[in-house]
Amino acid sequence: MKSETRNVLLKAYAQLQEIIDELYEADDRAIANNDFNDTSLLASRADIFY
Repeated sequence: MKSETRNVLLKAYAQLQEIIDELYEADDRAIANNDFNDTSLLASRADIFY
């Protein structure tokens, strides 16, 4: 694998992890606010990306 390919993939994985973290954090806030429809959607999307 070329180093450019590796670097792009590593960057993409890091960005994806940030997105997943944001989704789980939003899920935690939705749970705290009893927004169960939102929490279901947020958690399921985070699980898919993870």
